[in-house]
Amino acid sequence: MVTFSHADAGTHEDAWAASGLGTVGELPLDSAELSGTEFVVLVAHPDDESLGAGGLLARLASSGAHVEVLLCSAGEASHPGSSTTTPEQLAAVRLEEFAAAMAAFGLAESWQFLNLPDSGLAQHRAIIAERLADVIGNRDVVIVAPYRADGHIDHDTLGSVAAEAAAAGSHGLLEYPIWYWLWATPGDSAWRNWVRLPLSFGEQRTKRAALHAHASQLQPLSDRPGDEALLSEQFLAHFSRPFEVFAWHPPVTGRRGARDAEAVFDDLHRGAEDPWRYQDSWYEQRKRSLTLAALPEQKYDAGLEAGCSIGTLGAELAQRCGRFLAVDASGTAVARAAERLARHPGAEAMQLTLPEQWPEGSFDLIVVSEMGYYLAAAELDELFTRISESLMPGGTLLLCHWRHPVSGWELDGDTVHALARSRLGWPPAGFYRERDFVLETFIAPAAALSSRPGAARDAG
Repeated sequence: MVTFSHADAGTHEDAWAASGLGTVGELPLDSAELSGTEFVVLVAHPDDESLGAGGLLARLASSGAHVEVLLCSAGEASHPGSSTTTPEQLAAVRLEEFAAAMAAFGLAESWQFLNLPDSGLAQHRAIIAERLADVIGNRDVVIVAPYRADGHIDHDTLGSVAAEAAAAGSHGLLEYPIWYWLWATPGDSAWRNWVRLPLSFGEQRTKRAALHAHASQLQPLSDRPGDEALLSEQFLAHFSRPFEVFAWHPPVTGRRGARDAEAVFDDLHRGAEDPWRYQDSWYEQRKRSLTLAALPEQKYDAGLEAGCSIGTLGAELAQRCGRFLAVDASGTAVARAAERLARHPGAEAMQLTLPEQWPEGSFDLIVVSEMGYYLAAAELDELFTRISESLMPGGTLLLCHWRHPVSGWELDGDTVHALARSRLGWPPAGFYRERDFVLETFIAPAAALSSRPGAARDAG
């Protein structure tokens, strides 16, 4: 879990400048493409838009692109210790500042305010998703939103909502990092797959003018404790670059799914004994330990692992199950998993391309780890149908997925989990999320098997 404070010194801009950040590939949209595209921009708090995407907004406005901005909160919680300014007064000030920034961009008539609580957007994600859907309508758009793993709960919420909407509607998605530049270091791998938008002198000037409109964040409210400036000069240096950086996800046209995954991962496993470094990666070892610890029962009668790869997790799950089946679309991976499972009585590995192919019988444990985003949205929906038909009443479903974008595939981890919650509607047994992955367990209700012929017989 990322923890930081705006008062932290964080990573110096010199470190980012020396990292090669300025040489990442450029956003593959020229001026003509930008001007001919419609954009919907999500903003958590006034100033986010100027910090993370001010240059982009300046270019879009000057090019004549259609832009609609949704400001979710007034940022009234930026100075919780102030003795001179109430949250209500600060909200009014910050809305005026936001209006001035929008005017600086040339977008004075292009924004609306959702009036949701600062630092409380996670509790209102359904409202945000609904308003976003209303604004998008039936159009093809590019959604611009905070980076979904930025570390601030409001930013992460908007990024997640945007990613779900982009996946559902095949829209392009541009994610803009803000606090990431403070707490992350160049050693983090996420930024290496991002893109750069070089800014002209005019665009840099417009961005500065818009940012300076947010005086309540750049200057002290007063000389009293609790009224200090929120954004330090060292932090602001990250946003004075002659370029902006985004995580870019183009619209999905040719959608990849289970059959593509079968070919891709068979090739991958043929080329390496352990392509994901399950055995020596601390990330994998730690995630595996947390996965096993999250299971609410010590023992299960029958377990199923969907997407077992070489069986590293499966070998440990098998110790908790009377019967255990590990399945994967890659025949090469299944062969290696079978070797690992051979020492566990009642455990086996089988090559199946889920969800089209599905094992017979019922299970009281189903684990789906790091495979949901390799399915198309319709296939994922079918997977949840298969799971609901096969999991015994009171059985455990565990989902665990990488939270960062998965290049070349339609979905990501947060979207997979959001779709699971909405599709299944099952009681949660546990939830854990940090910067790199999300882990969630659900309990199948008593009616989970009722729709499948022969369910009562299988479960008996």
